[in-house]
Amino acid sequence: MNHQELVRLTQHVKAGGCASKLAPGSLRQVLSSLPAQVHPDLLVGFETSDDAGVYRIGPGQALVQTIDFFTPLVDDPFTFGQIAATNALSDVYAMGGHPLTALAVVCFPQEADLKILGQVMRGGLAKMTEANCTVVGGHSVRDAEMKFGYAVTGIIDPKRVYTNAGALPGDTLILTKPIGTGVITTALKQGTSKPAWVDRAIGSMTKLNRTASNLATACAGVHAMTDITGFGLMGHGREMALGSGVTLEIETARVPLIEGALDAIHAGAIPGGLLANREFAECLVETSPGGHVPDDLRALLYDPQTSGGLLISVASDDAQELLASLLSVAIPAAIIGCVSGRFTEGAGRPAIVLR
Repeated sequence: MNHQELVRLTQHVKAGGCASKLAPGSLRQVLSSLPAQVHPDLLVGFETSDDAGVYRIGPGQALVQTIDFFTPLVDDPFTFGQIAATNALSDVYAMGGHPLTALAVVCFPQEADLKILGQVMRGGLAKMTEANCTVVGGHSVRDAEMKFGYAVTGIIDPKRVYTNAGALPGDTLILTKPIGTGVITTALKQGTSKPAWVDRAIGSMTKLNRTASNLATACAGVHAMTDITGFGLMGHGREMALGSGVTLEIETARVPLIEGALDAIHAGAIPGGLLANREFAECLVETSPGGHVPDDLRALLYDPQTSGGLLISVASDDAQELLASLLSVAIPAAIIGCVSGRFTEGAGRPAIVLR
């Protein structure tokens, strides 16, 4: 049965994928008000807005844990499940960990066709199986809007945890996937997308970050990693800059784009999450003197990504070798800039400079 003929999932939600998440400014306001957690085995908490938490369970061994779920951003249920699983796994890969188990998170309308949910869960299970991650259970609730994802637990060496707070001046910045999933899937929801745009976006969103993570963690010069998801390139770049106390310089013309992303911008497919990301991050972003960034490209830098690539901060001496290794296995990585110097919040310097 072709469930896409029965229902278009994107027509039953207000916002899709990572664009459905809380605005980063709102989330930061709440998290900053919570008391700090202090425990000798808590290696990474939520204070620096990192991708996952890390908790030591013994000598040379720690758990890396994350949860991610969202509303449909494509119409096909099986594909939606694949994207949700790939996205949830990405946070573990961004820390340099290896996923072990997952718990499904399901929100589903009471009167909806359960065959649709079955296809969503089959798609998710297919990607979890590809990642050698075992789904051990889950939880479901009734909800007017469908939502799906996973809580993922992995294993990691406590001495080799890659956070968003380790970037060093002089590092080179590598991005492993093109951006544009938010505007393209918004165009899909609005009925203004072209099939080729959506196919390219789906191809990117269903590609595991496992190989990219393995190659990055094997490189001695890698100092920091994060994955580019709901806060967009500028939002997650901001978190890396603030967490590391550095300024990132982005060569905007070198940022890889999914073909069709700029066309979606021109068609007016602007997700609400893009506007929220821009409001959150733009105050710490400046354009270099004499520089010019086209308005459509500037907007795309704030586009909320779903299952985006890894942003890697690597020593400049190792950057070309890492890039070559990524390209050799068909990962569409690109050098997009560098880390230029130290940054102190409130000192009047930008966290990100666009060139």
